[in-house]
Amino acid sequence: MFAYYLDLALRSFRRSKALTALVIVLMGCGVATCMVSFAVFRAAAADPIPWKSNQLFVPQIDNFGPAHNWKGEPPILLSYTDAMALLHARQAKRQVLIYGSKWTLLPDDARQPPFPQEGDAVSSDFFAMFDARFRYGGGWSVHDDDQRAAVVVISSALNQKLFGGADSVGREISLDAHVYRIVGVLDDWEPRPRFFDVASTYYPFDHPRQLYLPFSRAIDLQKATSGQFYCSTNTVDPDLPDWSSVLHSECAWIAAWVELPTRTDAARYRDWLRNYAAEQQRLGRFAWPPNVRLSDVMQWLHQDNFYVIPKASELSMIVSVSFLLICLVNVIGLMLARFMRRAPEIGVRRALGASRGVIYRQFLTEAAAIGLAGGVLGLLLTALGMAGIGKVFEPEIARQARLDASLFLLTVLVAVLATLIAALYPTWRAAQVQPAWQLKSNG
Repeated sequence: MFAYYLDLALRSFRRSKALTALVIVLMGCGVATCMVSFAVFRAAAADPIPWKSNQLFVPQIDNFGPAHNWKGEPPILLSYTDAMALLHARQAKRQVLIYGSKWTLLPDDARQPPFPQEGDAVSSDFFAMFDARFRYGGGWSVHDDDQRAAVVVISSALNQKLFGGADSVGREISLDAHVYRIVGVLDDWEPRPRFFDVASTYYPFDHPRQLYLPFSRAIDLQKATSGQFYCSTNTVDPDLPDWSSVLHSECAWIAAWVELPTRTDAARYRDWLRNYAAEQQRLGRFAWPPNVRLSDVMQWLHQDNFYVIPKASELSMIVSVSFLLICLVNVIGLMLARFMRRAPEIGVRRALGASRGVIYRQFLTEAAAIGLAGGVLGLLLTALGMAGIGKVFEPEIARQARLDASLFLLTVLVAVLATLIAALYPTWRAAQVQPAWQLKSNG
């Protein structure tokens, strides 16, 4: 029976070529616009670590107080005092401290000039917590952290640049005139967005890190952060004369993460955070009640003050969905005109015994076929749009957008479903045609 309805649809297409083509073009353009915007939005808003994003949390402690925090929210980073208290308390399965810094690498070849490299100072749990993949070697140990060891993990790109891609574990590099032993080379591992230090740096989609060094070692070397550093919402550039002043200040500049496998663990840790803040109040450090937060990965990335998801991608989604709705309104009008022109045919079929259900199935099959054709056109236009999104969106984000199998299927599915929805009212009107009136009016 479906083949019969499809045959009727194809005959109808041939009789109304212009209207059919116009509907297909409208659906193709509307769906393609939506899919290109969705591809960019998906790349920016996707869960960067879906298999454990509900186990990784960011603790926040309000050390600014209600007079200096942002609308009652604690700072997104921790002071050195709070960060070290969190690290040493070891109340979570894993705990990590992070801050970004810049280093100068001196190549072994004296003919090559030194060049700058961006790196993260991290504690030893970093690699296990974020499931970093290694090509050679691995991370360093807690003992290395305690000993302020001169060890380093480098990216595969830096390994390729310095050692031609060979296994460089055990070899040495010179950073800021200090010698470091390479203990690991990362595989092509660079989460986008780089969610784990999005708070301490300004670039969640670019500036990939080439170096990872022990947090304790960077502190010992008095390595300043290259990321955010603020002492309250009112004081961005405080007067801190030396490194000791930085460490003992209430300035926020260190990102912290904890791994809590279960909800019970998370609840217990939240209590610990609250008790820690209460203790600081009792000690006279805080003059306000405990104000703490514990956010998982997606809660963290969707905070209003982060802008991890570019406003341009959100706006483009709204505009493209609106455009698709406008296309659908026009498709409804065209479908209505198309179907009602066939009122005499419907009247004859109804007079010969065709039920309204048959009319519904016939015209909805025809709409699905038009939607499928619109989906194919939408795929072509989506592929064309994906090639040019770098001219509309930031290149770092545009590079993350992909026309993969899921987007391929979604494009066709949206086109078919949207066309079916648009065809509901015209089909209902067609099914209401009165056969007696049509036969009488057409002689």
